[in-house]
Order: sequence, then structure tokens, then C-alpha cells
Amino acid sequence: MVDSLLDEGRSPDDVLVLTTGESHPWTQHELSFGEDAYWRQQTESEDVFFAEASATEHLRSRGVVVLAVNGGSDAQAAAALPAALGKAHDTLIVCGDPQRLRALL
Repeated sequence: MVDSLLDEGRSPDDVLVLTTGESHPWTQHELSFGEDAYWRQQTESEDVFFAEASATEHLRSRGVVVLAVNGGSDAQAAAALPAALGKAHDTLIVCGDPQRLRALL
């Protein structure tokens, strides 16, 4: 999804990716350099930022938010939906199992 957004002309600093289950591999990679370096990336806003949906209170808004409902409890996923919407200036894209998403809505 992120590649498609970038191919369509979205700027990398305009995209936020949130996960409800396991952290995105890029989040895991960036955290290997330490928490300070990881969070500094959000402040510098030069690239797509990947985070866990539970961290939304620490995140700045971006034009597009991609919410990957890739696990977590139904309560966590349901809470992530309005939180992700609140961080999206223009567009919220939700990815996950359609049956689960329908049940959460």
C-alpha cells in the first residue's frame, strides 16, 4: 500500500503506517538503533513513519494513515480505528481481514 501511495505521488513524509498486532518490520529495524533515534524520525518528518497503533497519542498527524489490522484483540483493533482516523488529514486506508473489519465496524 505504501509503495502505491508513493508511486501515485504522495510524499514519504505525508504517510503514517500503524499496526494493531506485531510491529512492522521497519519499526523493529529502526528501534534497533534506540528509542531516541526512532522517535527523532517522526520529528524530522523526512520519511514514512511506522508505529504501533497504541502509540497514537505520541504521533503527529499526516495526510495519509495506513492502518494495518494485523492482530491484537478486537478491542485494540476497534480502538485503533478512530485513533488512526484522528491522525489522518486527508485519507485513512484500513488493511486487514474484511470479515474482521466488518465485525469491528
